Amino acid sequence: MIQHSGVETGSGTMPPENKVPESGIPTIRVVVVNWNRKELLRACLESLAHQTHTSFEVVVVDNGSSDGSVEMVQNISQYYPRPLLLVRNSENRGFCAANNQGFMGAPNEFIALLNNDAEAEPRWLEAMEAAMRSAADVGMVASKIRVWEEPQRIDKVGHLIYPDGQNRGRGAGQLDRGQFDQIEEVLWPDGCAALYRRAMLDEIGGFDEDFFAYADDAELGLRARWAGWKCLYTPHAEVRHHRGATLGKGSGWRLTLIERNRVLLAVKLFPGNLLWANGAYLIARLTAGLWAALRNRGEVRHYKGPSGKLTAAWGLLRGTLSAIPMLPGMWRKRRALRSKRRLTSVEMRQLLLAHRIPLKELSEHAS
Repeated sequence: MIQHSGVETGSGTMPPENKVPESGIPTIRVVVVNWNRKELLRACLESLAHQTHTSFEVVVVDNGSSDGSVEMVQNISQYYPRPLLLVRNSENRGFCAANNQGFMGAPNEFIALLNNDAEAEPRWLEAMEAAMRSAADVGMVASKIRVWEEPQRIDKVGHLIYPDGQNRGRGAGQLDRGQFDQIEEVLWPDGCAALYRRAMLDEIGGFDEDFFAYADDAELGLRARWAGWKCLYTPHAEVRHHRGATLGKGSGWRLTLIERNRVLLAVKLFPGNLLWANGAYLIARLTAGLWAALRNRGEVRHYKGPSGKLTAAWGLLRGTLSAIPMLPGMWRKRRALRSKRRLTSVEMRQLLLAHRIPLKELSEHAS
C-alpha cells in the first residue's frame, strides 16, 4: 500500500546542475527503510528536508512498525517540502525486500539509500550526484559516514573485504584527520548512505532478498563490479550515523546474520580461485579473532562477560549452520550470473585483493 503526500513547491531559481527535469520526474528517489525507530526516522527526514538538491523525492518503507512511525510520517507529509511517499508493510520484511519495494517502478535517474538512524548533511545528495555524473561507468557512490555520537570519528567511507567474505567499513573507528578527503574509487558503498544509478539496477537487479540484512550492500556491490560498474567515494557527501541502532552491537542474531551472509556472499560471488581458499582464510580470521577476544579486543568486546562470549560463539556457529541449506540456491544464482560478467575471474580476484582489509585490523578493531 503506497500513500502519497501533499507536496509544497518552493520558490526561487533552481541551480542548473540539479534542476527538475522537463518530465517533472525528480532526478533522485531517496529510500528510507524503517522499523520501530520513530524518533530516529523523524531526525532522518528532517535532515533530508534541508538538502540543497532541488530535484528529489523521499519514499519511506515501513516494515510493520508499532511505535507510531507510520502516523508520524503521515503527519509530517502534510508540510514536507519534497514529495514524500509511504509504503506500509504488515510485517518486517527485512532491509533487502523493503529497499526493493522502494526501487520498484522508480522512474528516477538515481536511487539513494539512507538509513533511518542516519542524518544527512545539506549537500549530501548534491555531492553524490556530482560524483555519479563524473563518468558513465560509475554506478555507485559512497558517502563519508561519521559516528553520530562522535562526529570527528569515521564510521565508514566505502568498504574493504577479507578473502573469506567478511567485510568491514573502510576507515571504521579512525579519527577524521583528512585522510579520506579525496574523491577516489572504492569497492562498494555502504547501504547506510549510498547512491545507485538506476540503469545499473535495471541491468543487474536489486538486493538479494535471501540476505535479509547485513552484507546485502556487499552482495549488490560485488554483483555490480562483476558487471563492470565502478564505485566512487566522495568526502563531500557527509552523513552522521547512530551505529548499531537496529539490532544492537551485542546482539547474537546480528552475528548470526553477518556470518551466514559471509558464507552466502563467497559462494555466490567470489571468483573460483578465492572461493577454494575460503576455508584457509576463515581459519586465519577465527584464530586472530580468538587471540583478540582473549585480550578483550575486536568485535567480541561488545559481548560482556562469560554469557556474552557464549552468545557470540553461538551466533557465529548458528550463522554457519544456517547457511548450509541455502548453499544450493546460491550456487544456482552464481551460475545464472555468468552471462552478466564483464570482468574475468583474474580481474575480480585482483579487485578484491586490492581492497583487502588487513587481518590485524579486522580482528583487533570492533566495527
